[in-house]
Amino acid sequence: MGQTLSEPVTSKNSQKVENQTYSVGSSSMQGWRINMEDAHTHLLTLPEDKNCAFFAVYDGHGGAKVAQYSCKYLHTRIANQPDFKQGNVETAIRKGFLDFDKEMSLDDEMREDLAGTTAICVIIKDQKLYCGNVGDSRSIASVNGNVEILSVDHKPNNDEERKRITAAGGWVEFNRVNGNLALSRALGDFIFKRNTDKRAEEQVVTAAPDVVVKTINEDWEFILIACDGIWDVLSNEEVLRFVRARIAQQMPPETICEELMTRCLAPNCQMGGLGCDNMTVVLILLLHGQPYSVLATKCSKNSANDADKSSSVTSSSPPEK
Repeated sequence: MGQTLSEPVTSKNSQKVENQTYSVGSSSMQGWRINMEDAHTHLLTLPEDKNCAFFAVYDGHGGAKVAQYSCKYLHTRIANQPDFKQGNVETAIRKGFLDFDKEMSLDDEMREDLAGTTAICVIIKDQKLYCGNVGDSRSIASVNGNVEILSVDHKPNNDEERKRITAAGGWVEFNRVNGNLALSRALGDFIFKRNTDKRAEEQVVTAAPDVVVKTINEDWEFILIACDGIWDVLSNEEVLRFVRARIAQQMPPETICEELMTRCLAPNCQMGGLGCDNMTVVLILLLHGQPYSVLATKCSKNSANDADKSSSVTSSSPPEK
């Protein structure tokens, strides 16, 4: 679980950006960990495409370098793919992740670094949502108050992940890649990508993303992206109820992110590591051109029950995987 402090760092780095389509809040907190290794991005418009929004969370491990580098440049690499310019966003995400990872592997400074990062991004263009993911950060959406799953965690003990790991010469021990890494896909981690007989997609740890494509309509209420420090403590449904109840109160999105992290923070680090990780949350409220009050009214349906349920959950609840 990594080294921890004697007391958590609970100061939060929070931001808010908005336009007629989105109200976006983000917040990150170091928590019990010795260092902060997360990074995140929220762009209401991409410089390369003014009709496209980009949001992402990067949960670094072994150091912050790859997460910070990805935060600065991954969206640009995706947007500059020829497929992106031709409207093939899904293909552009797949190629963008792999090309970006290869670019880092050829950089003298980056390739020798032992760090890696999860990467989960949400791109929205022309009412289409594209979620690209490597690692165990996660994204969900609320559609009419129901969970819409946008990503699947890449864990070494998943059957398909284990097959690839062993075929590339690795192994899974204690639910970790080679007994070391708790996730099976990542940017960076080049020590696990040295099998010259295998393609990039077939390495022990791969940067090849899963991509989920959805169509957004007016039933969509919000999208939430967070690192595993949140999902280790609360299930998809618990997070949805927690957020929806606060939207019903018209709480600012960045404050909702802050409260969610505080909710997941462990009171001590004697609980198997749950709630002791760095935490980062990006919350995208889908306004559909209407005031926040319209979304709040919609989320107020069943909000009393949602609030009761979310407040009754303890931080030792089993994680949903």
